[in-house]
Amino acid sequence: MKLEKHVVIRGIIFCDTGLRIGGSKDDIEIGGMDNPIIRHPVTGLPYIPGSSLKGRMRSLLELKYAERTQQTGQPCSCGRCLVCKIFGTHKARESHLGPTRIIVRDASLTPESLDELKGSNQEKGIYFSEVKYENLVDRKTGKAEHPRPNERVPAETKFHFEIVLRIFEGDNEKEILDFVKEGLALVQKEYLGGSGSRGYGKVRFINTSVDDNPFTIGEGK
Repeated sequence: MKLEKHVVIRGIIFCDTGLRIGGSKDDIEIGGMDNPIIRHPVTGLPYIPGSSLKGRMRSLLELKYAERTQQTGQPCSCGRCLVCKIFGTHKARESHLGPTRIIVRDASLTPESLDELKGSNQEKGIYFSEVKYENLVDRKTGKAEHPRPNERVPAETKFHFEIVLRIFEGDNEKEILDFVKEGLALVQKEYLGGSGSRGYGKVRFINTSVDDNPFTIGEGK
């Protein structure tokens, strides 16, 4: 298959609510957070892994279009549908779709958000994040029990994101681009990261462009 071009989608992920994407517990110190967010191993700054955004887009598109996913609960592996074509064929035994069409980069903090979080870090001792406590409620007494801290990125934090689409000979570029846009729209309607049913992870994609031409993410079909 001949690679004809790359199409680049760029923009900002704006967190309307706190965002939690879990990190490693391997380096927890005594008295440290036991539910940390993922951070850059050198700078310690929070970021959004490309795998998290890609996986969330894929899972939502599969729930809408892939009947096999609805039956098995596993990623689609039919090797024929648009999900498999764009996001990869997973464990398909036979496929003629060729290479994965989508590349999703890790999303880093914007300079503006970096400055804001750095200021909070200096003034309040909050290390580029916030801690939200959650409790279990005794159904008989109504009392809160077993408080558990969860680290998350604060609301209104912004991250730069970039998605690259590989267009091969014979591909329908508009079909692929529209499908990816729909995936982004579905993430907006649902959530990114964990604990979405408890209010975490509501995001918007703003200042978006395709090959530097502005466009707006809709609300999905």
